[in-house]
Amino acid sequence: MTRVVLPTGIELEVLDTGPRDAETLVFLHGFPENHRTWRHQIAHFSGRYRCIAPNQRGYAGSSNPQEASEYTIEKLMGDVEHMADALGVGKFTLVGHDLGGVVAWAMALTGAMKDRIKRLVIANAPHPFILSSLLYLNQHQRAASQYIRHFRDRENDAMIREHGLLQLLVKALDFEGAASMEDAERKLLLKEWANPDTAMAMINWYRAGLAEVPPMDAPYELPADYSLPPLPNVAIPTLIVWGMNDVALPVANLDGLDALVDDLTLEKVEGSGHFVTWEAPDKFNAALETFLTAR
Repeated sequence: MTRVVLPTGIELEVLDTGPRDAETLVFLHGFPENHRTWRHQIAHFSGRYRCIAPNQRGYAGSSNPQEASEYTIEKLMGDVEHMADALGVGKFTLVGHDLGGVVAWAMALTGAMKDRIKRLVIANAPHPFILSSLLYLNQHQRAASQYIRHFRDRENDAMIREHGLLQLLVKALDFEGAASMEDAERKLLLKEWANPDTAMAMINWYRAGLAEVPPMDAPYELPADYSLPPLPNVAIPTLIVWGMNDVALPVANLDGLDALVDDLTLEKVEGSGHFVTWEAPDKFNAALETFLTAR
């Protein structure tokens, strides 16, 4: 790991491995993990690709500002650009899972670093247009997203400060842990979650933005003033790898993607849940290998 100081003052812990003169893959992890969600991918690809995987702001040993305003999507996208600049990265493939995928989608949709992002790879992270409508219209998605309302509830702050993240996960998600995760990985995460500043920073990702989550008793209809931002389709080659047993993001999130992404490759992974990067690493790596070769 190396520590990268960004011009904004944010410091990121970054795993930077593989040949410096090789093509670059930048991996963005999601909640509630760290860069090690990509451990199987980095082990597979780092012999032939430069692999860069930060602990994003708020996670592990990276800077963890405590104000929700420090986690807007603009600042999170800026971290990626500043990190790439600091590490001397030109063009690269951007790979994101979960909230890391949200950042990756945003960069592709807004054209951030459009001359440098060569390909987009998304693992179980919803296109924002599809998710926003599902939260209003789809009972499964709305029910699965109620935990976000708990995360945004300031009445939980004292519990987070006293107990870290785990107790909130149990309250909001009936969290019991992933049976398929290695003990060492679980212990590492539990240690990170116990830090109250880290826990609050991770929750701030949900408080700074993302879609509105209506309560379960709200009408199943789009609001009268509902509109989507005037953003173009994603034009760069895009691979989506989706664990089909994801309880947080039902497969309805895949409906309509072909109308929003011009060059789409979709790999459905049966038998895997939300954390497809380590629940089904061989299938994920095979899909990514084929995509990198073809595109």
